[in-house]
Amino acid sequence: MIIKLSLIVPVFNADSFIFDKLCLLSKWEAEIDYKVEIILVNDGSKDLTSSIIEDYIKKNNSTFKHVSYNKNKGKGFAVKTGMLEAKGKYRIFTDADIPYGLEIIDSMLYYLEFKEYDVCIGNRNSRQSKYLVKMSVIRKLSSKIFTTIISRYVVTGVNDTQCGIKGFTENTAKTLFNKSLFNGFAFDVEILYLSFKFEYDIKRIPVSFEGNDISTINLAPTSIKMLWDIFRLPFLYHFFNKYR
Repeated sequence: MIIKLSLIVPVFNADSFIFDKLCLLSKWEAEIDYKVEIILVNDGSKDLTSSIIEDYIKKNNSTFKHVSYNKNKGKGFAVKTGMLEAKGKYRIFTDADIPYGLEIIDSMLYYLEFKEYDVCIGNRNSRQSKYLVKMSVIRKLSSKIFTTIISRYVVTGVNDTQCGIKGFTENTAKTLFNKSLFNGFAFDVEILYLSFKFEYDIKRIPVSFEGNDISTINLAPTSIKMLWDIFRLPFLYHFFNKYR
């Protein structure tokens, strides 16, 4: 059977919740009526994440694919690894805590398959979006500042580049992720930037945030690295021809 969807889940230091999410993914996989491959990419976790995933696959669901490496290389690298490992006609990535649920996947597939969009991204700032779990003031503020900078100077008109669920057609995913250079969290902006440059059709859809406010990243150094990557992005594209 042809694989319709590849769902890529980058994972880092998630041993406190990953078992429950694996159970959730198994339940969802059993309920849908199309062929899916679920690819879990362990991005060099230092806790028990990798062994929990391996044990779950061995005892509960051998259809899951587990890609793992020892050194933490960044979310962008993990997503890219999964996207290029994938075999599905459509490819979606979501965060390990499944913060936007799984029902949204059918909506994304509708726009990618039937409406023939090249890219479909979640938008937390839509009027139709809902927050079922409150985010911290610091997280909200940092997201607002970051989004304002990016939407004004880099990816004009996109008011949520960092939403952790995005989908692509097979050919679009291959093109974008074969060319992507950023291994860290700036990869979201890079992928959207290239999508606009390559004139892909992009659909933004509202999401409901139902995950948690637990973060495994160190906000200050991560933000500095993201801003550095993002501000050099136009130079890499226009002056150094890194994406041609």
